[in-house]
Amino acid sequence: MKKVFHLNTCDTCRKILAQFDLTGWELREIKKEPITKEELAAMYKKTKSYETLFSKKSTQIKLRELDVKNLQEKDFKDLLLDHYTFLKRPVFLTDNEIFVGNDKNNVEALKEFFGVNE
Repeated sequence: MKKVFHLNTCDTCRKILAQFDLTGWELREIKKEPITKEELAAMYKKTKSYETLFSKKSTQIKLRELDVKNLQEKDFKDLLLDHYTFLKRPVFLTDNEIFVGNDKNNVEALKEFFGVNE
């Protein structure tokens, strides 16, 4: 399995995806085709945390008046399944590895994974 979960409207996602040869990868636009329970379970199996997969920058947090500090793992799971913006992105998922989000360390790990030298 080689999947990338992303948003087409996200400039950061597009910039990151453009750096890699994604031939053979399934590209999933999460707004058009939200993640499934099975896919979330596969992500959780690698991260051991729904909170790790959760975007604390989602506009839905303010709209729903959520207090992220008081959320439990089940809450993160339910929210991730409820609305696509709660997923930290992009997510690169393989049988053996997962890369979550756009922070510098994650992007560097992706470059190493793909063998991309700057």
